[in-house]
Amino acid sequence: MSEVTVVIPNWNGMRFLPDCLASLEAQTFRDFRVILIDNGSTDGSCDYVRSAFPKVRIRRFHQNTGFCRAVNEGIRMSRSPYVLLLNNDTVLEEGAVGALLSGIKRHPGAFSCQAKLVRADDPQVLDDAGDFYCALGWAFPRGRGMPAGSFDREEEIFSACAAAAIYRREALEKTGLFDEAHFAYLEDVDIGWRARTMGYTNWFVPDAVVRHVGSGSSGSVHNAFKVEHSARNSVLLIKKNMPAAQVILNAPLLAAGFVIKAVYFARKGLGKEYIRGLAAGLGLSAEPRRPGRRDAGHCARIQLELWRSLVRRLQVKNLD
Repeated sequence: MSEVTVVIPNWNGMRFLPDCLASLEAQTFRDFRVILIDNGSTDGSCDYVRSAFPKVRIRRFHQNTGFCRAVNEGIRMSRSPYVLLLNNDTVLEEGAVGALLSGIKRHPGAFSCQAKLVRADDPQVLDDAGDFYCALGWAFPRGRGMPAGSFDREEEIFSACAAAAIYRREALEKTGLFDEAHFAYLEDVDIGWRARTMGYTNWFVPDAVVRHVGSGSSGSVHNAFKVEHSARNSVLLIKKNMPAAQVILNAPLLAAGFVIKAVYFARKGLGKEYIRGLAAGLGLSAEPRRPGRRDAGHCARIQLELWRSLVRRLQVKNLD
């Protein structure tokens, strides 16, 4: 049995797969297997992978089941103690897999460790150095657009961006897998938050460098599908992870956060999609859900972090 399983969700990602899979073959650490979960691609992705990378195991769905269903299937198919989730629009530097594995082993209480994501078109510019969440109800990537070299310290983050992150199977068995109600977007924040309420930690590992195109499947930073689903899932995040007392405490800031985002997307011509997403999230939130195990001490520490992250977020002008 391999020590790591790499799970790659794919939907019409033929233009990205050659470079992504070749970068895995070039890794210095070799004790891993690769599973490609295809979400009903029509661009010849699967035929290409079978021919060019015959060692890659493929599971093919007949339709797009979403990111969460795809990666969950890959996790269930694997047997390794660690699972590395990887977007198809990424290219790993040769030591990335080994660095992520070493990172999660250094932190016995870690749920996940994220790579340093840099822009594919300019690797000197950071794409994501760990995801944070603030009291406005906003999740945001740390350091986006800043010099990549300024984020070289291994440190704790709120949650790992699942574009390139390794997870501990033993912890996944306790937290549960990705919530398929999300379909796509914010599912990695959700599962990282869920793990935090159970006492786990998430870490940024700068020695694992991964070039990332970003929005490779959806096609752009802002589009109707992404805005609507992100808005819906932002409501689900609160419903699922905040105890009632914490919701009440944050209510004024959360309301302000939703209004600011509504105005922002309205100016981009996507206001209706954002409002429609919020309405869908409220509808899903009304459905009964069994709450996960929440430790009061962990929730209190998370709340302090939400306030600290609010200050951090307000120092960034860009909402993207």
